[in-house]
Amino acid sequence: MKQYVIVFLPAHNEEDSIGEVIKQIPRDIHPTVRVSVLVIDDGSTDRTVEVSKSAGADYIYSFNTNQGLGAAVRKGISHSVELGADIGVMLDADNEYPAWQLPDLLEPVFNCEADYVMGSRFKGTIDGMRLHRRLGNYCFTFLQSLLLQKWIHDGQSGMRVFSRQAMEHSEIIHDYNYAQVLTLNLVRKGFRVKEVPITYQVRSTGESYIKFKAYLTSVLPAIFKEMTRPVQKVAINYHAHDLDLNKMEAIMAEKSH
Repeated sequence: MKQYVIVFLPAHNEEDSIGEVIKQIPRDIHPTVRVSVLVIDDGSTDRTVEVSKSAGADYIYSFNTNQGLGAAVRKGISHSVELGADIGVMLDADNEYPAWQLPDLLEPVFNCEADYVMGSRFKGTIDGMRLHRRLGNYCFTFLQSLLLQKWIHDGQSGMRVFSRQAMEHSEIIHDYNYAQVLTLNLVRKGFRVKEVPITYQVRSTGESYIKFKAYLTSVLPAIFKEMTRPVQKVAINYHAHDLDLNKMEAIMAEKSH
């Protein structure tokens, strides 16, 4: 039985970059892995949808108006589940993150080492990242690490992998952004998190979703809300995505026919 991976891209007016990102997503990762691409069009007013289709996106989901990054990621996760994904991958559409490194991020899930994987620029390369963005990332990631009592290097990464259970149990409690509250939510529920070094490249087109002032006024209250509300631990199937196990099941199924 194949593992079905859906890579979803939240996108707001990314016509200049999203086509290249989609083309770079590897489709032939493993004989027992199938990969599809889902674009969450967050009310784009440019040619994001047309470019995505031309580049090979398998699914497009469009909001009528701009809802925000948190809402786009939430829909990407829930729609991936609805489409039958075993594993979901969130990837920014701005071409800052290395789509070609997708197998590296999937490996800890397939090896039963993690349920939630983040691509870490600070464990890899951050050449060209502006100083204010780097400092802001350090501060928020340090806060996140303190709250979780677990060291995290890159709390704002735009490249993440989710097991099926992690997708089913994830909660993003506000629309502006998702990064901190989602990690806090999943780790508090018992999901194993791992960071994988990635290569970062500064965006050359478009405009970032994130504004610093709005970040402070929106994300900090959401972090407080997430940490003060009760969550239940999840009974996690740690071998749900074991490729060797799935390969053996596929062979046995073939023999039975």
